[in-house]
Amino acid sequence: MAGSGAPLTPVMPDSSPRPTAGRMPLAVYILGLSVFALGTSEFMLSGLLPPIADDMDVSIPRAGLLISAFAIGMVAGAPLLAVATLRLPRKTTLVALISVFGIGQVAGALATGYEVLFVSRVVSALACAGFWAVGAAVAIAMVPVTARARAMAVMIGGLSIANVLGVPAGAFLGEHLGWRSAFWAVGGASAVALIGVVTLIPRIPLPERRPRLRGELAIYRDRQVWLSIVVTALAAGGVFCAFSYLAPLLTDVAGLADGWVPAVLALFGVGALIGTVIGGRVADAHLFGVLLSGITASTVLLAALALFASSPAVVIVLSLLLGVSAFYTAPALNARMFNVAGAAPTLAGATTTAAFNLGNTGGPWLGGTVIDADFGYAGTAWAGGAMTLVAIGFAAVSLRLHSRSRVVMSGGPVTETASVERAQRV
Repeated sequence: MAGSGAPLTPVMPDSSPRPTAGRMPLAVYILGLSVFALGTSEFMLSGLLPPIADDMDVSIPRAGLLISAFAIGMVAGAPLLAVATLRLPRKTTLVALISVFGIGQVAGALATGYEVLFVSRVVSALACAGFWAVGAAVAIAMVPVTARARAMAVMIGGLSIANVLGVPAGAFLGEHLGWRSAFWAVGGASAVALIGVVTLIPRIPLPERRPRLRGELAIYRDRQVWLSIVVTALAAGGVFCAFSYLAPLLTDVAGLADGWVPAVLALFGVGALIGTVIGGRVADAHLFGVLLSGITASTVLLAALALFASSPAVVIVLSLLLGVSAFYTAPALNARMFNVAGAAPTLAGATTTAAFNLGNTGGPWLGGTVIDADFGYAGTAWAGGAMTLVAIGFAAVSLRLHSRSRVVMSGGPVTETASVERAQRV
């Protein structure tokens, strides 16, 4: 594959058996558990803003800046932490980052003022971004190239479960025990994750030839890397352009009662979990097929959401299906980046994390702009569909370039996975 360099060879301690394509190491599931804690913290503030604003004596919009601070911290923190920890032992780095993240949750729970809470969110976001980047590289290192998407599906599954269980649980705790209890709960989950990382994540030896920053940064000279960034940001941003304003669309346009909102949001999370499982199992063999079909499905569903926004039953079903389509593509988006930037796995994970969060930041911004322009909440779905439509175009360009430069050892077409495997043997 052009520009991908030498993909990372799976590395396991000598005492540990190498995994097969059908068997996922327990350590990967521990990383998924850690992501559950990270994801819960990232998204739970959407249900805690009113009590936080009251307690901190700030406006709702100013409290909402806590969400923006976390997203911006993720975008900036992923590459910065990846570079800063490039030559450090992987397990030690994971332990340090999940510890800092947990301390950030405790600091948030104990915050006596808005400024302290704001700083705690930024620190937590930086640690979260670093853990995502390094954790993804560790997960990829523990499995063969034919199971990369499945490994990433396990980690993304932690995020999906956070949306299904963690975020509603945080809102429940905030309503009955105060918003600080949600921070304490995530801190407890972080402690459990820390124990798992310490006891069950194997030591991943650094390569004999230590990675150099200049060599890692060379991946950004590859246009396929930039195409992956653009596709990831647009695909994620398109969905979250509409999803971020799903609650007012449900109540103000579809006419549902407020009590329906948590249930529909949880339904989106259920769809996300289903999509992650299916996408993770299919993407290793049909990576571009998953990318193109999944993003196309999201485009169609967003258009349908805009057209039938006033129909409660249709909106509920579309919310489930949109969760499926959005997260069906997520393992493929992650695996694609590792395939084209295999020579720099940590920066590959960091770059994917930053790209997703660029979408998660830019999509809601575009949606807000559409609403301010008086196009209504249904207009956010049209805007999101436009973003995913552009993503399809860039994915098609990436496929065309890949087809031109694919590795053919014995003649005839090869799959994405086969290309990477053969390049690895060359």
